[in-house]
Amino acid sequence: MQENIHVRLLGEADISSIRAMMKMFGEAFGDLSTYTDRQPDDAYLHDLLGSRTFLAVAAFAGPEVVGGLAAYVLPKFEQARSELYIYDLAVSEPYRRQGIATAMIEELKVQAAERGIWMIFVQADYGDDPAIALYTKLGLREDVLHFDILPANCRQSTRDAGLQRR
Repeated sequence: MQENIHVRLLGEADISSIRAMMKMFGEAFGDLSTYTDRQPDDAYLHDLLGSRTFLAVAAFAGPEVVGGLAAYVLPKFEQARSELYIYDLAVSEPYRRQGIATAMIEELKVQAAERGIWMIFVQADYGDDPAIALYTKLGLREDVLHFDILPANCRQSTRDAGLQRR
């Protein structure tokens, strides 16, 4: 990883950084509107960043957010322990293949240990070879099926449209 890149956990005061991270996610995933058109207000983001059930790790090149990771703590019922689910992880295209994603996951591992998290898990899509290679390097692979089940009050017109209210 380049020496001028630094990685850190975002906190309650990092509202502008999480907004920059959302923009970077939208650009990296080719879905800018999902990540920028209807962002929550500052109070919501302040509460989210201060929550014990959400972690955001960002990579910075100077003041610019060039990588991001969003994860959720999932308390378990069968034992008194929690797992951590990496929901989104991306690095801006010019900064890829420099160890930034690995550094963000390493920071997440430290944060998970401090919180007594039992396991971190993540999913990858077939065909996303860079993500599969990264996660294979860092963990044990399980081949599972993933299903999206819509709540009763939602419909989905197309797979790419996302969730829409009736």
